[in-house]
Amino acid sequence: MGRETANNGGETDARSMEEDLEASNHNIQVPYRSTQFLQKLIAELFGTYFLIFAGCGSVTINELKGTITFPGISIVWGLAVMVMVYAVGHISGAHFNPAVTIAFASCGRFPWKQVPLYVLTQVLGSTLASGTLRMLFDGKPEHFAGTIPTGSDVQSLIIEFIITFYLMFVISGVATDNRAIGELAGLAVGATVMINVFVTGYIYKTITSHFLFVHYNDN
Repeated sequence: MGRETANNGGETDARSMEEDLEASNHNIQVPYRSTQFLQKLIAELFGTYFLIFAGCGSVTINELKGTITFPGISIVWGLAVMVMVYAVGHISGAHFNPAVTIAFASCGRFPWKQVPLYVLTQVLGSTLASGTLRMLFDGKPEHFAGTIPTGSDVQSLIIEFIITFYLMFVISGVATDNRAIGELAGLAVGATVMINVFVTGYIYKTITSHFLFVHYNDN
């Protein structure tokens, strides 16, 4: 009898542990439809919106007034990324870029089932920011259609690959490695975006994929 009781107790403990593990896994895998996932989407929407509004707004003002200068535009982009990473990074991860979302999913750091809505939300935030700038500032409609590289397609492809790899390399180092100092992630990622814009923006007028629909360029 004692042995049977012990066995039953062991089975109960094992079953309890399995239930706890399932509950833990359920909490890790955020349901596709949940309040927490909705909060993530809202954070991505606002983060991408304010990032594009600030960055492309600085480009627009510089084109119209010529007062910000190109180095100033680079700084605005970097600061905008840094601020939004610190503001909503703890909620959504602060992707703000389909390339980041897809890369995280490819590495198993983000669930694939959430990728479509994340990307859609990022594109929506970018488009809304572009529309806001279009209403606030005068400009030709074609100025808001997309980026216009000045180099060849091959040159643009190479530079896009380099700056996207550079960005993802830094993000992976500071945001996904537990050995990194998490508090500095926003600063590191923002500085990387600033450097990318400063080094390549003036030459090729290109930027990573989530800026495709919103870059203001006066040629």
